[in-house]
Amino acid sequence: MRKEWGVVRDFQPLRRRGIQRLAREQWGTGRSVWEADLGDGRELVVDQVEVREGAAPESVARVLGLGAGERAWVRSRRFVLDGKPVLLSTSYLPASLVGGSAITQPDTGPGGIYARLAELGHRPVRFREEIRSRMPLPEEASKLSLPAGTPVMLVCRTAFAEEGRRPVEVNDMVLDAAAYVLEYDFDA
Repeated sequence: MRKEWGVVRDFQPLRRRGIQRLAREQWGTGRSVWEADLGDGRELVVDQVEVREGAAPESVARVLGLGAGERAWVRSRRFVLDGKPVLLSTSYLPASLVGGSAITQPDTGPGGIYARLAELGHRPVRFREEIRSRMPLPEEASKLSLPAGTPVMLVCRTAFAEEGRRPVEVNDMVLDAAAYVLEYDFDA
C-alpha cells in the first residue's frame, strides 16, 4: 500500500530487470526494452516526448567523445504506469551518427533506439549502468508527482558499439524510488 494525494491505494512497483531488458533478443526482435519490466499485463506509457538537436552536458559529451561544438540528438521522455509518472529518461546520441535517421523522430519504431543503431551499423554490444540515489530536484519532483520525502534513483546507462569500444548513447534516467525494484540476475 502506498499513500498518495491523501488516498491509500495499491501500487505494484515495476521490477526493472537490468540484464534481461538490454539483451539483443529483446530489442533485436522489435520489442521495447521497457517491455521486459512489465510481465504482468500492465502498460508503461510515454506521455511526454521531446526530441531535439543540441549540446550535450559536458560530462555526457566527454563520454560520447564529442569534440567542441559537436552536437547530439537529445530524446527526453516521461513514462507513466497506472496513471502515475514513474520515470524520466533522457538519451544523448552523437548527431554525426544518427542525424537523418528514425532516432531523430518521436517514434523510433519497433525495437527503439538500439534497433535503429543496429540498422545504422552501430549495434550495441555492451552496456554499462551506474546507479545512485538522492532526493529529487524540484523539477524532477514536479514531473514525477512525488510526495515530499520520496527519493529518486539515478541510472546512467552507456551503450557501446564496435566491439564494445565506441559509446553510441548515454541515457540519464530518474526513477521514482518507490515505484521500482532493481533486479540483476546473472550467472556466476
